[in-house]
Amino acid sequence: MAEIQPFRGIRFDPGHVGDLSNVITQPYDRIHTDEQARYYGLSPYNLARIIQGRRGPQDHAADNVYTRAACYARTWHAEGVLQRDACPCIYVLDQTELTPDGSYRTRRGLSAALALTPFDEGTVLPHERTLSGPKADRLDLTRATEVHWGHVFILYPDDGRRVEALLEDAVASSAPLRAREQVIESRVEQRLWVIDGPQIIGAVCEELAPKRGLIIADGHHRYETALAFRDEMRERYPESAPRAAFNYVLTTLVSMGDPGLVILPTHRLVHSYGRMSSEEFLDRTHGYFDVQRVTDRDAMEAALQGAERDRPRFGFYDGAHTILTLRDPTVMAQLLPERAPAWRLLDVTVLHELLIERVLGIDKDAVERHENIHYVRDASVGYSAVDVGEAEFFFVLNPTRMDQVRACAAAGERMPQKSTDFYPKVVSGLVALPVGPAEQL
Repeated sequence: MAEIQPFRGIRFDPGHVGDLSNVITQPYDRIHTDEQARYYGLSPYNLARIIQGRRGPQDHAADNVYTRAACYARTWHAEGVLQRDACPCIYVLDQTELTPDGSYRTRRGLSAALALTPFDEGTVLPHERTLSGPKADRLDLTRATEVHWGHVFILYPDDGRRVEALLEDAVASSAPLRAREQVIESRVEQRLWVIDGPQIIGAVCEELAPKRGLIIADGHHRYETALAFRDEMRERYPESAPRAAFNYVLTTLVSMGDPGLVILPTHRLVHSYGRMSSEEFLDRTHGYFDVQRVTDRDAMEAALQGAERDRPRFGFYDGAHTILTLRDPTVMAQLLPERAPAWRLLDVTVLHELLIERVLGIDKDAVERHENIHYVRDASVGYSAVDVGEAEFFFVLNPTRMDQVRACAAAGERMPQKSTDFYPKVVSGLVALPVGPAEQL
């Protein structure tokens, strides 16, 4: 069962920090050097200082990104910059995006504490693989600060939309806190409602309790880190109560039927390659794909939208525009008989197994090291990189469908990395969950 609990969240006090837009951030793994500098410049209290601080050549055991993060947290608490809610709450997060066609789309999430369960119990399911490095980094941060600062973005089945109806009742009579993420997803407005009514909290928790098959959309590393931290704390505090906060993880839960749920494609650039020309590449693809040259970008992207569900299709740009359509889906079953059918026909699986590995000859280890592959969300960046000679080839993908995510998770198959890009990301900095040994839910 999915045990959801309210908690006394840690939140920035607008009286100290002003506009919350200046202190919130994207998840830590989207904060690279340039974005980090921009976040630092927004406010001396921007959360990037805690979740993705600056590393230095003089860092050592007593002074490093984790000890500095803990110092920022303690100092900001002492100054009143960070405050605790007076009673246990749940939090409703609306994220409204301006789409490229000029319309607005809103996705609603519920932020709460979710009891941690191993994946094999079936309550929470992963859909992507994880790497050891990010988990070690997040575990060190959690040990130092004893707070879950980032959210695990989880999808739950709610075919009757009953949870969403309860949340609508909860927000109808109160005004939200407002912020706009300014650095990476600047077109997204954030609205947060703090819900402290025991009756509505109880109704929401009761409605979610019997659900299973919740799928992690984003935050696999954070979830697995929370499991590792929980196990450490249970060993250190064997007499701890079941409601000890370290048995839970900070989540934002979104209905699988939410009309604002968007999955974006992540496109692939091939750079620093030089082993074959585009003409040779296209000639070699004929063994697996129908190859069709088209006139321009618009024609190529229109053709992508017409792909059949069991015949993945890709755009290929080398200065000219080409459509590659998988000719016979059974080739994937022949090559990967041990994998589930849903996994075999993912666009990213077909792209990597056939085009990147077998045709281009870039093996899995090289892909893992990003030796010749660069990932981009904005297709215009990929086209431009080829045009100016920074990359040789650009593969344009369709987005992974929600039914594919559900099928892979149900089959116990973890998708390749960069299979899904749920948009927008759940921001960090609106509310955090303290998980120290004295914290109880």
